[in-house]
Amino acid sequence: MNNVSFSFKNKNAVVTGGAAGIGFQITTSFLEAGGNVAVWDYSEQALQSAKDQLSKFGSQVQFVQVDIGNRDSVAKAASSLPWAVDILVNNAGITRDKSFAKMTADEWDAVISTNLTGLFNVTKGLLEKFNAASAHKRIISISSVVGLYGNFGQLNYAAAKAGVIGMTKTWGKELGRKGFTANAIAPGFIATAMTKAMPKEAIDAMAAKIPVARLGDTSDIANAVLFLASEQAAYINGATLSVDGGIVL
Repeated sequence: MNNVSFSFKNKNAVVTGGAAGIGFQITTSFLEAGGNVAVWDYSEQALQSAKDQLSKFGSQVQFVQVDIGNRDSVAKAASSLPWAVDILVNNAGITRDKSFAKMTADEWDAVISTNLTGLFNVTKGLLEKFNAASAHKRIISISSVVGLYGNFGQLNYAAAKAGVIGMTKTWGKELGRKGFTANAIAPGFIATAMTKAMPKEAIDAMAAKIPVARLGDTSDIANAVLFLASEQAAYINGATLSVDGGIVL
């Protein structure tokens, strides 16, 4: 049996939140595998940083400032795409952590608007932008392990990420006959710039909860995304893949 290697030459992806953290690694991995990527991100600063770091990829990458919670912003970004879409990665998300008793309506609304309604806006806005000739259209959404088991102080985030899983299953049922697969990835504790800035004791305490005894790397999530985006994953549909070192066991 041959080893699997991924090539996305002549494939076009949209990655929301693709200018920083996990999203940036997903963007980079697609580009390195020969794909074209539209990076949609809310942060102008993150977009500029990503643009500087990815300049060697030239016309393979497009950068667009988008507020995915705003349908007009999504529609404008969709109209600017230079090519038909093969792959959508719904990665953008925010946190407004607080216990339920202390959480404000604004904190609830902000997270639901971006992390759940934002996925509806983007996927709905791009549905007609997918490559009609392709039998391998992909929708991959980033959920979270907290959407599977909840988490103290993250009611809004956990609710949104659980909703992502429900949306994914429904897309899988409704769009499968149209050449799509829809899948979700539920990351566990991932080492990003934010977590790396935490005290070592806090990081060690997090790692101690994980059976493989380490935090995940952004490449762990990007590798899973590339697999689900590939033609080799054509029969995986409506699934949620936990990439968490076994923390949900």
